[in-house]
Amino acid sequence: MGIYAVTGSASGMGAAVVTRLRADGHTVVGVDIGATADVVADLSTADGRNAAIEQVLSATDNRLDGAVMAAGLGPTPDATMFGTIANVNYRGVVDLLEAWRPALAASGNAKVVVFGSNSSTTVPFVSRRAVRALLDGDTESAVRRVRRLGKRASPLVYAASKVAVSRWVRRTAIAPEWAGAGIRLNAIAPGAVSTPLLERQLDSPSEGRAVRSFPVPVGGFGTPDQIADWVQLMLSPSADFLCGSVVFVDGGSDAYLRTDDWPRPVPVRQVPRYLARFARFSRRTGRGG
Repeated sequence: MGIYAVTGSASGMGAAVVTRLRADGHTVVGVDIGATADVVADLSTADGRNAAIEQVLSATDNRLDGAVMAAGLGPTPDATMFGTIANVNYRGVVDLLEAWRPALAASGNAKVVVFGSNSSTTVPFVSRRAVRALLDGDTESAVRRVRRLGKRASPLVYAASKVAVSRWVRRTAIAPEWAGAGIRLNAIAPGAVSTPLLERQLDSPSEGRAVRSFPVPVGGFGTPDQIADWVQLMLSPSADFLCGSVVFVDGGSDAYLRTDDWPRPVPVRQVPRYLARFARFSRRTGRGG
């Protein structure tokens, strides 16, 4: 049996993952701002993230078979929360995983699942500069760029945080110190799932209309247990060959809104960069002629 850290463990999809892992006999250290968590920490602050890092490492004796980064905050019209959303959704993943990487590598075959969102591909007008700022570690700059968009800003800081964390997963997963150390890092991108967050949105007249009108080809909403099933698979030996993937579990929303955007052939203008990366990999690994 394995030892796993799960953030956002006290409710919603994170709680469903914890239940599933413990039912399978695994040891789980849950991290959440809620008082029922094994590690109580506010991931929106540097002190809270450091506390989560240290307490999880202490509780697991510096060895993790996997981690599930399910903690997150959804969109809100309250502009004072924009920094909190960005810090929880992005820094609350990246800071923890970078610090836990040696513990994951100690396992030799660890699996990590990061919770992204289909908002990373279905929300329009997301600021590229805000995404770049997050990837550069500058949360304040990212939030300033989103605030300039005025009333439209509410869902955009959330979407920007999910774009940034998904790109971080793809960039990081392939690195020698991750893939080469036996750590399989992937993201899951849920759509509308029946969680306390979704219920609060449905109770709001304006947000509820937007949620109900959003296209879901299969109809209805997903359930936390369905997402937990996918996470369970992505933590299993079946995921040994899964690396840097973003798996959409959203009832078909991404496919409906972006039908022909993916797969996309390599554009001619990007061929030199593509070939250069190919050559670097061949030189580093000794593969190829």
